[in-house]
Amino acid sequence: MASLKGKTVMITGASSGIGRAAALAFAAEGCKLALGARRVERLQEMSDGLEQHGAGRVFTASLDVRDPASVDHFVQTAHLDIGRIDILINNAGLARGTNQIVEGDLVAWQEMIETNVLGLLYMTRAVAPIMVEQGGGHIINLTSVASHEVYEGGSVYAASKHAALAITQTLRLELLGKPIRVTAISPGLTETEFSIVRFAGDEQKAKDVYAGLQPLVAEDIAECIIFAASRPPHVDIDEMIIRPIDQAAVGKVSRRSRQ
Repeated sequence: MASLKGKTVMITGASSGIGRAAALAFAAEGCKLALGARRVERLQEMSDGLEQHGAGRVFTASLDVRDPASVDHFVQTAHLDIGRIDILINNAGLARGTNQIVEGDLVAWQEMIETNVLGLLYMTRAVAPIMVEQGGGHIINLTSVASHEVYEGGSVYAASKHAALAITQTLRLELLGKPIRVTAISPGLTETEFSIVRFAGDEQKAKDVYAGLQPLVAEDIAECIIFAASRPPHVDIDEMIIRPIDQAAVGKVSRRSRQ
């Protein structure tokens, strides 16, 4: 395991869920953190705790990955403040609704494509040249098991995650010969705010997604991210697919008694 101490880690969507868990995990490794999210007040609340957790330095700022100007300002400001970007975690992403295509919500479609696909592209375009110039880096994209599978009511979300995986694979080809690693982390059922967002704040519907089974938690995925990031410099983890034992495929789960 290579030491991560002193490395600068940039995380999008860092205010909750996997992004927040990754921030805590990298803080415990002694990393410096550049954290962006739309809910900047949550990032500010996290900052002191992250430093107490071991982070060398914590930079937080508002970030909307759907907006190229917001992305450029965040990356440039963070880079000036901290000096390097060793690891980029493209974590920001979401699903909206479970409508089938013929009943599709156009606003929801646009938000998913802009966040999950364009947001990843905007961040990568802004950060990759910095990594090339500084002589190294690691780009880790949060995809999903939906990068490989489709399901009713998830057409656009799955399409966006298929696109995210295709972008990740293409980036690896385009950066061949440069000391930049590229990894996809593809979680299965993970209980975070993901389902609450998908169901527009309906907490009961969100709980029903995980009823009768033991889902992954954000910390499970953060451990996998740390593993990928801490390999020796010549080792690149192409992709990790992580599912709970109760899930064999999207929509194929084992549920125990709800009593």
